[in-house]
Amino acid sequence: MGTVVIGPGQGQERYNARGSAMFFKAVAAQNDGDFSLMERTLPPKGRRPPPHRHTNCSEAYFVLSGEVSVVVEGEELIVGPEGFVLIPRGTVHTFGNASDEEARLLVLHAPAMDAYFAGLHALWNRDQPPSTDEERALMARFGMETLPNP
Repeated sequence: MGTVVIGPGQGQERYNARGSAMFFKAVAAQNDGDFSLMERTLPPKGRRPPPHRHTNCSEAYFVLSGEVSVVVEGEELIVGPEGFVLIPRGTVHTFGNASDEEARLLVLHAPAMDAYFAGLHALWNRDQPPSTDEERALMARFGMETLPNP
């Protein structure tokens, strides 16, 4: 893959899961797995991933539009446009959109996590949505430890 300019709503890969569209601007194959970057839309009042911690990467959010609720170690942060949150490796977190408007954000994983989202897309684009156990098993395969929802 050569150097290219990728516009809004475009990506090297596109995935959908939990009502969210994910456009990967950078994927592991481009940078020896150093990082992945996605533009993600979150539907209003959409489903959150279970609280979890990444054992093998850090994650960061940069909100482009709307408001994103990020819960870090039990503390809820409301992040608006141009707000940034870093989730260091090992930090318990979840995120979602509790508002009535769509939210758009950039999500960075270092090292890359785009393979996980390809698997999530496969789970969510079957005839029936995945079970909680299936989703948690996929998360575990990619170094995420899940916790019970509060």
